[in-house]
Amino acid sequence: MPAFQETYPTNTTYTVAVDDTSSVSDQDGITMNGNQNGSAKSRHHKRKPTIPFEQTSRHKPRRWPLALRFIKGAIHGAIIMPVFLHALFAAVIVFIDIHLDGHLGLPPSIIPSLSIVVGLMLVFRNQASYNRFWEGRNHLTVMITSVRNLTRMFLTCSFNGDKDESATRQSDRAETERAVKILMAILFATKNHLRAEWGAFPGVGYKTVTGNQFLHAEYSDLLPSGVIGYDHKGVGIPLQLTFFVEQYIKKGYQRGWYHAPQASQMTVQLNALVDAYGKMETIRLTPVPIAHLIHEKQVLALFGMFLPFAMVTEMGWWAIPLTTFVVFTLYGIDGIAGQLEDPFGSDRNDINMAAIVEDIRSEVLALVDEWKRVGEQNDESKWFMGAYDGGSPLAGIPTFRVISFDD
Repeated sequence: MPAFQETYPTNTTYTVAVDDTSSVSDQDGITMNGNQNGSAKSRHHKRKPTIPFEQTSRHKPRRWPLALRFIKGAIHGAIIMPVFLHALFAAVIVFIDIHLDGHLGLPPSIIPSLSIVVGLMLVFRNQASYNRFWEGRNHLTVMITSVRNLTRMFLTCSFNGDKDESATRQSDRAETERAVKILMAILFATKNHLRAEWGAFPGVGYKTVTGNQFLHAEYSDLLPSGVIGYDHKGVGIPLQLTFFVEQYIKKGYQRGWYHAPQASQMTVQLNALVDAYGKMETIRLTPVPIAHLIHEKQVLALFGMFLPFAMVTEMGWWAIPLTTFVVFTLYGIDGIAGQLEDPFGSDRNDINMAAIVEDIRSEVLALVDEWKRVGEQNDESKWFMGAYDGGSPLAGIPTFRVISFDD
């Protein structure tokens, strides 16, 4: 049975046969086929990275249970101070009540009444913050989908194969490649724009509100040569780059590369991209109302202060760890909501925009390389992204069985 081999970044070689009974094996001798041979433990601890999601997928298994994680991705560092202060306050109340006969105890019935109010406020805050996170991820997906659709349309439609002039042919193809790279640059520029990292164009120097200057070279090879940025004057780079794409669509229509409905569909995709970019800006620039934040913090603090008074009579010294646990839980929920409010940052719990955009860059550049390879053969009978001669576009395409690896 014919097979092909690919070497992944982890230096693990996979052999995949091209029939329905294909199997996957690695250098460690672990084999998985349609019957899923091999132990579950081996599959769990041998995470297999995938090329289409090389940056966004997790390349190694979790060594520790999540319940024992206190640093990476945890909220403990942000809430340790208020939790410690509440624990200290509870210790003072218990000491006064027991050793100084302060008689500070309150009826325990006040806790259920206050907990209802605190719970409603935290549910509202957490749900609102996660909605911002989820909507931000969906809008990023809309932008990526628009870039993919426009890339497909540009590479397959934007060239008139009837032209014989070699110079014109090379110029048209170079212009198409530039337009596709600008599409990728829009994604990088959006990431930096939402993080308030300005100064992507060389020669433009100014400072952000934090006093830091940024000159990003991560996508300088995707920008048009000689372009001048105006983000220091209030014009976002993603919006500025869309003018180049719109101009390319207009030129392609005037040159007869595609008819009016195709040009209209390209414009629709570009408009969807700009619309998603604007909605992500809205999430970034619209904070939770300060009145809600102030009231929530005050209610949490007061609730944590009332807990030791309601517990000290019946619990004694146990009121200290119980108060600490309750306060830790409530402040943890509030801290998570605070991190999800702005999902476009670089924190561990934010959307991993850098990795997502890098994966799209790899994907689009692979399409461009294949498009250039087919174009260099100067044979329009070849199928793009397959290069099959004649017949049906699906003729001769091997069928691969989908193989999934457990997390």
